[in-house]
Amino acid sequence: MVDVTYSALLPAVLCWTIPVAGAFATLGLSKVGARARDYGAVLTSILAAISAASLLPLLPSEGLPIDIRFDWVTLPFSEMPLSIGAGFLIDPLSIILCNVVSVIGSLIMVYSLKYMEGDPSLTRYWFFMNLFLGNMLLLVLSDNFVQMLFGWEGVGVCSYALIGFWHSDSKEDWLKCWVGEGKESCPPSHSGMKAFIMTRFGDVLMLMGVFLLIVALGTANFLELQNGAASVAGPYKFLLLPAALLIFGGAVGKSAQLPLMEWLPDAMTGPTPVSALIHAATMVKAGVYLVARVFPIFYIALVADPALITFFQVVAWVGALTAFVAATQATVSTELKKVLAYSTVSQIGYMMLGMGVAGTVAEFYIGYAGGVMHLMSHAVFKAALFLSAGAVIHAVNSRFMYHMGGLGKKMPLTYVAMLASSLSLMGMPVFFSGFWSKDMVLESALLAGQYPLLMLGLLTVSVTCFYTVRMLGLVFHGKPSEHQAAEAAAGHLHLGDPSPKMTVPYQILAAATVAMGVTGYFQREWLVKLFAGYYSGIFALGHIEISEGLMPQLFTAALSTLFLLAGAVPAYLIYFRGRTPPQSGLLSSIRNLLFRRYYLNALYYALFVNPTMWLAERLYSAMEVGFFDRLNAGIAAAARSASSKLRKSHAGDLNYNVLAFAVGLALLMLIILVVVIW
Repeated sequence: MVDVTYSALLPAVLCWTIPVAGAFATLGLSKVGARARDYGAVLTSILAAISAASLLPLLPSEGLPIDIRFDWVTLPFSEMPLSIGAGFLIDPLSIILCNVVSVIGSLIMVYSLKYMEGDPSLTRYWFFMNLFLGNMLLLVLSDNFVQMLFGWEGVGVCSYALIGFWHSDSKEDWLKCWVGEGKESCPPSHSGMKAFIMTRFGDVLMLMGVFLLIVALGTANFLELQNGAASVAGPYKFLLLPAALLIFGGAVGKSAQLPLMEWLPDAMTGPTPVSALIHAATMVKAGVYLVARVFPIFYIALVADPALITFFQVVAWVGALTAFVAATQATVSTELKKVLAYSTVSQIGYMMLGMGVAGTVAEFYIGYAGGVMHLMSHAVFKAALFLSAGAVIHAVNSRFMYHMGGLGKKMPLTYVAMLASSLSLMGMPVFFSGFWSKDMVLESALLAGQYPLLMLGLLTVSVTCFYTVRMLGLVFHGKPSEHQAAEAAAGHLHLGDPSPKMTVPYQILAAATVAMGVTGYFQREWLVKLFAGYYSGIFALGHIEISEGLMPQLFTAALSTLFLLAGAVPAYLIYFRGRTPPQSGLLSSIRNLLFRRYYLNALYYALFVNPTMWLAERLYSAMEVGFFDRLNAGIAAAARSASSKLRKSHAGDLNYNVLAFAVGLALLMLIILVVVIW
């Protein structure tokens, strides 16, 4: 046990400290040369991935969890000094997550070498990308809420900086890095601030929840919270439910779930590697990780406080509703990356659905393992989709799908990678990872008897297939757009698969999602046994006999396949075969409702942004212009007046100057004499 503990310590420390050190080393390497800076930044991400991979042999270990603790700060304010600890929690969840983050992150960093080539702000880019990776890994490996919050807020700051990376907001870059159309079009700096403020709102809720949980259970350490939850009683028991719901508020903000989902579609103003890293593989998964991390605490506490079932029900319903709402918005989006952003929000909803349903039944391991498996699967295929989309946008010099078309033959490697990843997103049986992980979430709802949630999840399957086939048809099939002809005539268009530095990373990810699909059944069984065995010890349940049988799996697979075809077939007929969709006033109204994002975005601006701007303008007019500007002008005028009057006392006559000097000297001597006598 001691050997295992110390063998885990070094990788756990190096895993997050290497990227942080690499971020600051980038500043020094930039003075050496651009090549040293670029490859140094990529090397640190690869070293972090190697450190994370060295933790994988611990997964089957019976010695988990390993909690490596240190005294961090001691506050000697009383006879009993308060000690704040730091530490690293090595368990199946943290090992899986840190490998997902670091491995996919390193591939995205390699992709960035070519994609960001020639950008004048590359030093800033590498700094924040590595700093983000370090903070995300710190978040995942922390063994207590206090330390985790450093990583949590760190990824938030880096996300703000990277979403608004092209902060000049140049109108010339409208096709490159703005987002939205018409009244809802916004530049990078606006999107970065929007993401920062909306996620901070969720963070405030989470801080309140953490405080209540510490008050109720007396510690911030995750393992101690689990132990305390087993015997919670007394006057503080009633704090558990509000603490759980408030902590979930932080997950809602960070993972862009209803009602705080509107920041993520607009975050597509950042460079494509940023979208792939932050908004597909890592930061948006932090909310899912948070729910998975607190899951055992509140699941154990259900024995003492059955009202906590409300927490899990809220998680499940928020996830299911978000999955459906975001998927419907993707069906009408005109921007390639924005379709993928809505898809990310929707797929995270599936993960939340699995986690929530898991907490309502004794067979928790199906939903919990399904949520984690979908997190892994989605991170791989969505990163591949974003990187492939970046290659397409790079080629056609536009973010709009109506500027694309007919690219399948011109970019074959990109098309194959995007097709494989899209089939995984759709959940195409049986050779794609998304099929196994998505069906596992749906199966958990079936086994729990949550039929309304199951139906909502199945409807989302249809909508997901529709917008995915639509995306493939608009981008890779049909006729090339007039935009392409105009760009080619101007000499700005160079269609074709990009450099291997860009294609290889998303080809590896696309191959990985197929490999995960081929071995999907075995992965599924392994994850179920892993989490069932691990948490049976945590929950003191003894040995868990897993006997779900094949019938629920087959029934779920049949249902999801039917709903998949229900969405894919009409989209194929419209966007591949050129069939004209039915036209009606009702359909037009529905499309407008979806295009305007159910007016949620407009509602936020009407309720919060516009009144705040109105108040700020009034305060600026009253305080800055009306008071401070006048005060400054008054002080300046008084100084000028005093100076003018004092100037008159200086006649320039030597006799007057000598007389004034003598009078002053006499007064000074008189003052000294009075002081001495006194």
